[in-house]
Amino acid sequence: MSSDQGALYVIAGVTAAGKTELALSWAEQYGAEILSCDSVSIYRGLDIGSAKPDLEQRNRVPHHGIDLFELSHACDVGQFSSHAFKVVDEIKKRGNPVLVVGGSGFYLQSFFQPVVDDIVVSQEVRNEVQSFYEKRGLPALVERLRHLNPGGLNGLDYLNPRRVTRALERCLVSGKSLEKLKVEFNAKPKPFPGFCKKVIWLDRENSDLEKRIEQRTQKMLDDGLVDETARLLKKGLLDNGPASNSVGYREAISCLQGILSPKDLKVEVMSATRKLVSKQRKWFRKHLPPGSRYMLEKKCAVQPDGIIWHTGT
Repeated sequence: MSSDQGALYVIAGVTAAGKTELALSWAEQYGAEILSCDSVSIYRGLDIGSAKPDLEQRNRVPHHGIDLFELSHACDVGQFSSHAFKVVDEIKKRGNPVLVVGGSGFYLQSFFQPVVDDIVVSQEVRNEVQSFYEKRGLPALVERLRHLNPGGLNGLDYLNPRRVTRALERCLVSGKSLEKLKVEFNAKPKPFPGFCKKVIWLDRENSDLEKRIEQRTQKMLDDGLVDETARLLKKGLLDNGPASNSVGYREAISCLQGILSPKDLKVEVMSATRKLVSKQRKWFRKHLPPGSRYMLEKKCAVQPDGIIWHTGT
């Protein structure tokens, strides 16, 4: 990419705020292509629970970042980031604006800050660490990591097995402490350095959002969320942690397993969605530019030509 690529537009927002409608209108008006930034829509077959743009919407505007992988391929943010770089380069070569749309915080972060290091962990090391964890447990795993980091664990959540496992893998492969790895990581260049990043994030008043969450949840159930989940379970949904633990599918799985009553499914999905919205708001306030929040009202939305974009870093 050249040193001056122009603007990279980003519409973030909480679940059910109205990202899709605004993104489609803006993209049609300005001839943009949409790069979806959703950690569930990247999987084929996860259509209803992800509220993935349908074929009619994808025919209106070119979409990227959707249906990239089968369920058997658990995607991580590094793979998404690599795909995003390629897509942005291709869109810019066609001379079109790039519109990034989504609510997955860690995936969105890949457009503003480094999200992965350059350490390659072999399957042999992964297997060795996983075997150690299964045989000895989390306390022993943490103790082993502390032995390699006499200066401390650098704020690591040592109660989270996945994070402890990944930290130990990187220390073993690199021969460096967590503090040293952090210093090197923070020195990495920011992604898309040649772009001016224009950002907004959409939100609504709680009363309005609650109604939209209920409508969204009911539509998913009416469209066959439970049946879709049953089909996905046969294809290995439970083996894909990020997908099976996403809102909607997680509750549908519990229902199919008899853990959750069908009559309580809607309430549980709505409750999980509200919790997700709370997490998203916290992330957006922390990571996106001050003033970039757009509060949409019940009966109106931001017009495509009325957006006041805020510059992100």
